[in-house]
Amino acid sequence: MFSLRKFFRPDPDPREARRPLWDAVVRAARAPHWYAEGTVPDTLDGRFDMISLMMALVLHRIDEDPEQGLAGVELTELFVNDMDGQMRQIGFGDMVVGKQVGRMMSALGGRLGAYRASDGSDELRGALVRNLWRGNAPAEAGLEHVMREVAALRAALAAMPVPDLIVADRLPGAPA
Repeated sequence: MFSLRKFFRPDPDPREARRPLWDAVVRAARAPHWYAEGTVPDTLDGRFDMISLMMALVLHRIDEDPEQGLAGVELTELFVNDMDGQMRQIGFGDMVVGKQVGRMMSALGGRLGAYRASDGSDELRGALVRNLWRGNAPAEAGLEHVMREVAALRAALAAMPVPDLIVADRLPGAPA
C-alpha cells in the first residue's frame, strides 16, 4: 500500500549532526577563564567575539580536510540560526534581525581571515586586541593568557582528526 506519510514527515535536518560541535564551540567560548584571566569583556560583544574566535579556529581545522567541507557549512548555518534566535530573544524585531545577522556574518568572515595569523605573531596579537577588546589594549597578562590559550587550542585541534572533530561534543583541551 502506498503511504503519504513520507511526503508529510519532515526529513531530519542534516545540520543537526553538527549540533554537538556547535554546542562545544559555545561552551568553549563561555569558559570563565577567557573573561577572568583573559580579561575579555563579559558583554554581548565580548561573548560574540569569543564565539567568533572559537568558530574561526574550528573552521580553519575543518578546512584542512576538503572532504569535510560540508561540515563547516553546516556548523556556520547553526551559528547563523543561533545568532538569529539570540537577536530575537533580546528583543530585536524582524526588520532589524536580518541586518544584524548579516553584520555578524561579515564580522565572522573578517575574523576567519585575521585569525589565520600564526601563533605568537604580532599580526595575531593585533587581531585579538582589535576584535576582543575593540582596539583598547588590555593588561598584558590578559592578552598573554588569550594568546597562550589560542595556541594550545590550535595545537589540540591539529592533533584531532577532522572526522573526529566534526562529531565531537567537546573541543579538545576544553574543560568538560
